[in-house]
Amino acid sequence: MTVSFDIDHPEVLDLPAPPPQAVVAPEPARIAGVGTAVTPESYTQQEVLDLFAISDPKIRSVFLNSAISRRHLTLPSPDSGGNRASEPQGDLLAKHARIAVDMGLRALRSCLDDAGAGLADIDYLCCVTSTGFLTPGLSALIIREAGIDPSCHRADVVGMGCNAGLNALNATAAWARSNPGRLAVMICSEACSAAYTFDSTMRTAVVNSLFGDGAAAIALVAGDGEAADGPRVLSFASHIITDAIGAMRYDWDGDQNRFSFYLDPGIPYVVGAHAEQVVDRLLSSAGLPRSAVKHWVVHSGGKKVIDAVRVNLGLTRHDMRHTTGVLSDYGNLSSGSFLFSYERLLGEGVVESGDYGVLMTMGPGSTIETALVQW
Repeated sequence: MTVSFDIDHPEVLDLPAPPPQAVVAPEPARIAGVGTAVTPESYTQQEVLDLFAISDPKIRSVFLNSAISRRHLTLPSPDSGGNRASEPQGDLLAKHARIAVDMGLRALRSCLDDAGAGLADIDYLCCVTSTGFLTPGLSALIIREAGIDPSCHRADVVGMGCNAGLNALNATAAWARSNPGRLAVMICSEACSAAYTFDSTMRTAVVNSLFGDGAAAIALVAGDGEAADGPRVLSFASHIITDAIGAMRYDWDGDQNRFSFYLDPGIPYVVGAHAEQVVDRLLSSAGLPRSAVKHWVVHSGGKKVIDAVRVNLGLTRHDMRHTTGVLSDYGNLSSGSFLFSYERLLGEGVVESGDYGVLMTMGPGSTIETALVQW
């Protein structure tokens, strides 16, 4: 019962309370399209060793036992003597800007074609990169080059490494969910060649044997009926392993006067040891056992990382087929790698309505990011 006052008759009136208003939760965002792109030149591991005349048996072993067949790279041109040398940091940053924008634009167009949408439909653009520094950011450059409406909402995720694709997907899905019917797009564009330098250290050799150039884009929309027939993005779970915060990093190398990656040899074991708890937390929020997951889309972080995740989660090699396939064909593509695997999964035509899938990435921090989707 509520109490009201009549201005003309100030006595207390007893009036029935209004019925409670039902709270309707916004619909989850759906994946409407995906697209990928790479740079034109690709090389086998043996070709890279030959191009740089690498003869150290330990370094050659790292390259040839990486489970990588071929990678797309933009390598420095040979000098008059046929030798290829490391590029100065300024040249690497310029290379990053050129390659990241070009690949990002091509991945975006492929994604929009897959979604049946156009540039004019984009209302939110989130761009991810960790292989160079740009100010203004990649989102501003792509908006200008593509001719996207300058009033488009935008964000840039920089420096989060290989896990950043799911960090950004979380933000992009949240925006789409809060703005039903409006198209949100995320682009991961990693010009790993812009971090490719050469010295005689094993630290550099491990990095040089692993990463490749690639970009991927994904489009999301919520509350638009069946306009998007892709999976619903249900939830996310994250875990940062603070004890291993320096195990993966991209920092300044004063001796070489440039930025360089560092990958600790213990990364596979650290990531593997924590994979179960974050995946189980993701699934428990939906009341699901691990056996309910039909599709696993995992970042192609490297042979040992993939094996550690597979063993600790009790997955089969078939579960990880796209992860290992992308590693073999492209190397580690950093933040967009999982979307290459997702695209391959869709291409198989094996997904059925109601199927659950887990998306999983790993990166600096050390961090593990996961997302639960359902078709």
